[in-house]
Formats: sequence, C-alpha cells, structure tokens
Amino acid sequence: MAGFLIAMLSGALMSIQGVFNTGVTKASSIWVAAGYVQLTALVTCAVMWLFSGRPSIAGIADTSPKIALLGGVIGAFITFTVVKSISSLGVAKAEIIIVVTQTAVAYLIELFGLFGSEKANFSWIKIAGILVAVAGIAIFSFCGEK
Repeated sequence: MAGFLIAMLSGALMSIQGVFNTGVTKASSIWVAAGYVQLTALVTCAVMWLFSGRPSIAGIADTSPKIALLGGVIGAFITFTVVKSISSLGVAKAEIIIVVTQTAVAYLIELFGLFGSEKANFSWIKIAGILVAVAGIAIFSFCGEK
C-alpha cells in the first residue's frame, strides 16, 4: 500500500512540477528553466544527503550498467519535453499522454529485460490495459472539444 501511495504522490508532483517549470520557461527560456530545475534538484539532493547518513558518493563508480549514469542527462530532456508538451497541449492532455507512454515504454523495458531490469513474461492483459489507456487518451483528447 505504501508503494501505491508513493507512486500517486510521484504522479502528483510530476504534474505540479510540469506546470511550475512551464511558468519558469515563460519568464526565461526552456534551457534556463531546465538548468534551474537541475540545479535546484542538486541542491535539494545535497541537503537530503547531509541528513540521510551520508552514504559514500564514490559508490556511483560502481553503477552497473554504466548507461544508468545518463539519468541526469535524460532528466534535462524530460524537463524540456514536459514543458514543451504542456505549453502546446495543456496540462491534463500532456500529462495523460506522458503517463500512458511511460507505462507502455516501462512494460517494453520489463518485457525485454532492458537496462538490467528483471525480465517479465508477456501478458495479453497488460497489452489490453495499455490499449484501453490509449483509447482513454483519444476520448480525453478528442471527445467534447469544440
């Protein structure tokens, strides 16, 4: 149950962050906003590290697979793409497309055991769930608009 609640909190925070980042972009530029987001995240992480027992920073060198070290680079492009999609589509439409795409890609990562993840078995039910979510995007995006 805790994992479910944390996942819900994560989703809420991502939506709020997207709106905030879009606002910062309007006052500056997309890459200034993305840089600011990454910088404030670094400061927050450093403060949290100080209060969390200070595990060794050198442990990062033991990361496997090494491609996982690109998470920060990907984070910058996530900020960019979220801001661009929200400013183009609106918060709700952008977020629903982001979440459904995230789910589909996550399933593919699990299905093929990519990037060191545990391999999952193929499931028609999960494919059906993704297709229902895609249908939900169509209903949300196109039905009722004038």
